[in-house]
Amino acid sequence: MNLVNRPSVGETNGLLDGHKYHSEFTANIQRQVPWTAEGLKITRLRLLSDHGFPFWEVSYCHGVLNGEPVEVILPFSELPKKNRNRAIVKYAIKDGIFAKGLGILSPLVQSTLC
Repeated sequence: MNLVNRPSVGETNGLLDGHKYHSEFTANIQRQVPWTAEGLKITRLRLLSDHGFPFWEVSYCHGVLNGEPVEVILPFSELPKKNRNRAIVKYAIKDGIFAKGLGILSPLVQSTLC
């Protein structure tokens, strides 16, 4: 997956070829799984917001489970812009999972557009 930063439009880790990603990866998604699924690796967390709004809205979250692309069900639909990783860790602790091990905290997994 090729990523691109476009500060002129307020985007980090945007997809270089979004059409290809969505036609190849998301077209093969057959099921949704909770983020607590054993063996899950999160590959992309897309966050959207408006300038001046204090929260990120979760657009989608994708991952891979046993080699299969999946849509990931998260226990949150928005995150604070300030300390979003801290908020993710709090949700993970509550659900008894290790956020870093999921890959969700990786700056290469998180994509933002504001």
